Amino acid sequence: MATKQTEPVTVISLRKLSLGTPEPQQKEPKTFTVEEAVETIGFGRFHIALFLIMGSTGVVEAMEIMLIAVVSPVIRCEWQLENWQVALVTTMVFFGYMVFSIVFGLLADRYGRWKILLISFLWGAYFSLLTSFSPSYIWFVFLRTMVGCGVSGHAQGLIIKTEFLPTKYRGYMLPLSQVFWLAGSLLIIGLASVVIPTIGWRWLIRIASIPGIILIMAFKFIPESARFNVSTGNTQAAMTTLESIAKMNRSAMPEGKLAEPILEKRGRFADLLDAKYLRTTLQIWVIWLGISFAYYGVILASAELLERDLVCGSQSELESEVVVTLGDTEGSQSPCHCHMFAPSDYRTMIISTIGEIARLPHDDACFGDGDQRLPVSHWCNGGTIYIPGSYECINTGGPVSFLIRLCCVCHFCIYSSH
Repeated sequence: MATKQTEPVTVISLRKLSLGTPEPQQKEPKTFTVEEAVETIGFGRFHIALFLIMGSTGVVEAMEIMLIAVVSPVIRCEWQLENWQVALVTTMVFFGYMVFSIVFGLLADRYGRWKILLISFLWGAYFSLLTSFSPSYIWFVFLRTMVGCGVSGHAQGLIIKTEFLPTKYRGYMLPLSQVFWLAGSLLIIGLASVVIPTIGWRWLIRIASIPGIILIMAFKFIPESARFNVSTGNTQAAMTTLESIAKMNRSAMPEGKLAEPILEKRGRFADLLDAKYLRTTLQIWVIWLGISFAYYGVILASAELLERDLVCGSQSELESEVVVTLGDTEGSQSPCHCHMFAPSDYRTMIISTIGEIARLPHDDACFGDGDQRLPVSHWCNGGTIYIPGSYECINTGGPVSFLIRLCCVCHFCIYSSH
């Protein structure tokens, strides 16, 4: 029987198919960004410490700002100041705040948030202590202006806190930070009611500097922003920070390597006016101009409202009135020129500040989700109803009610605008 011969073509075909099989490609290494790492690590013990330490910057800022309101009647009496001279103190504080907000913001983008925050606290504490030794009104204005310059850098604490918080918690944690501002306001008013009548306003300023000094020592527990380190090319420092946060939170890092583009140009004011951001920039400027004017105006005008209540003949303690006569002209002589705060005035300020605390649960509910623009519009418009009435010459009960409502309205507007 004849055997069937195999065809060599089949072998050749197999060889060709074998040679034509593609080699397996190597997989690209996984990478992740700082934002992805923050989201993967989640919320934990580190963020609680971050919230307490960075949130406490609001306590210091509130004490320094509210200090103007509680000290103004005292320096008016001590140095026999006119109304415009008392107003100039507040004006210069916020002028320094405005100018150095820009300066510190630019420097923070170039040299780091943590460094600028530390410098601003050292600056503020130093000049605040010097203010207590002011020999004259001119020195007081100058030194408080320098304090305003330093306080403007405290906002870097909010930035650091925001950059470390996972997205889902920002809507709740940032408005909740208002608790620290309210705590600082209540603290300085309470201290003023005890310290000014006993050992004087100079000791009040020295005592008010203590929280800032303590907080400086606590900053060592908070690292530099990982976002900033990555933007400058210091990826290793950012990785170390994220790993320490993950360890403290008892969570895991995302798989892969941290990789983000380096930003060569940082901290440029011109970027805000770029066509991409111009509309948003202008809108935010207008909104914050109105909100800041209303909020700080109401808070700092509380002293003037209380003094006006005395002038209009309320039933406040008569012993708080001090008659000061300046010069011989008829216009410079007035028994209403100098009024020290009475205990009832401090109580009014405390009650109106507590009115802001009452808004916090409602704020947190609104910040969690949904469109925040509509409630902002409603509450800010509501302020126009209460502001005119607060300047009417009425008894003590009226200003208290108006101040509470105004503080609620303005507080909601400010934190909703974020």
